[in-house]
Amino acid sequence: MEFFKIILSSVFSVIILFILTKLMGNRQVSELTMFDYIIGISIGSIAAEMATDIEKPIYGVIAMAVYAFFAIFFSFLTSKSLKARNIIFGKTLVLMNDGKMNKENFKKAHLDLSEFLMQARTAGYYYISDIDTAQMEPNGKISFLPFPHKRPVTAEDLKVVPQPQVKSYNVVSDGIIIESNLQKLNKTEKWLSKELTRKGFDNVSKIFLAVLDENDGLTVFSENS
Repeated sequence: MEFFKIILSSVFSVIILFILTKLMGNRQVSELTMFDYIIGISIGSIAAEMATDIEKPIYGVIAMAVYAFFAIFFSFLTSKSLKARNIIFGKTLVLMNDGKMNKENFKKAHLDLSEFLMQARTAGYYYISDIDTAQMEPNGKISFLPFPHKRPVTAEDLKVVPQPQVKSYNVVSDGIIIESNLQKLNKTEKWLSKELTRKGFDNVSKIFLAVLDENDGLTVFSENS
């Protein structure tokens, strides 16, 4: 009996976590700020303990609701006040400006040169001399801006007007036809089957992925491709 209570408590805690996360917004599952991390790990710990606390799980629900309230409240507060945003989430730190490093901001960010150079290489900058500006964002990520003569050439630089991009949709996924995407392209399953047969695919269930664009370009990947 106690075993089933634990299972029910676990399911209940997952449902509560899902509801609270939806209320707190997508930022909780994207790049976290320090405050988001604290709230997220606290709620997760409470949920895990609540799953085995079969006597009074309601206490766990109340505790999670309190944390969720603070997350929602601070989110609202920071959207209205820049000062509050800087206090709660922190400020952006300029690590490099005009190609020169700011040693004091490196200390404030608790960032050593090895970590900085690693993140620069990860971002595609193997030569530190290519970087004009580097900023540490409140979520801990570093943004890099190269010198103008080191940035990639754009269509605007070449005075070229590129053609508008054609939208494409997955019409078959793991052997299942996605009717809603076919409707967006004004196509039917009959039309798709005919095109697949023309490409040598008679059995839809053998198709891993099929992508159709607005110009009727159909790309098919079989299970073995």
